[in-house]
Amino acid sequence: MLKDKSQWIFDLDNTLYPSSCNLFAAIDARMTTFIMQMLSLDWTAAKTLQKGYFRQYGTTLCGLMTEHGMEPDAFLGYVHDIDISIVSPDPFLKDALTRLPGKKYIYTNGTVSHAERLLDRIGIASAFSGIFDIRAADFVPKPRIDGYHRLLETHGIIGEHAVMVEDLAHNLEPAARLGMATVWVPTEADRTDPSLMQSPLPAHVHYRADDLARWLAEI
Repeated sequence: MLKDKSQWIFDLDNTLYPSSCNLFAAIDARMTTFIMQMLSLDWTAAKTLQKGYFRQYGTTLCGLMTEHGMEPDAFLGYVHDIDISIVSPDPFLKDALTRLPGKKYIYTNGTVSHAERLLDRIGIASAFSGIFDIRAADFVPKPRIDGYHRLLETHGIIGEHAVMVEDLAHNLEPAARLGMATVWVPTEADRTDPSLMQSPLPAHVHYRADDLARWLAEI
């Protein structure tokens, strides 16, 4: 099935580097701080609002834009201003991506600049033909299917020719509906949950890659 695929779409955070880095915790904390300052809330109230918007709108950013008319640039710049030194270069992943035939793209709910920093840090920037970020998606976050359609249109991707790789299994559902093969990369938290790891994969998840670099090297 995968031998015929010529286009590969990769999520960024917790997919192309290990979730054990816990890099998103730093982003998460800066989201809370931004909301505290913007809306004059204490930490607990800001955190509650942040998580509520994430659940309702798919991203905290989308919630803030919808409910408060917030311009996104200041938020995006602030929350991604983090130390990424905890992420290590990954020559094995670089080799696996280099050997993988076809074009590779990043699809992230983050920004191009955040993706570029991390790809440079990991040492895999040269493997990718493009980065499709939250701005390119017109601030429509995964897993809303509008962004997936825009991704395909922007980069000339044909669903039946493509593979999507993600750490969030629910983000793979729209990809499967568009004809893509889908690969789930479980996080550290996922791997400690027997109900997830011992159950059959959902119908929209076609493969599971516990170690992405090794999985790519072996296919």
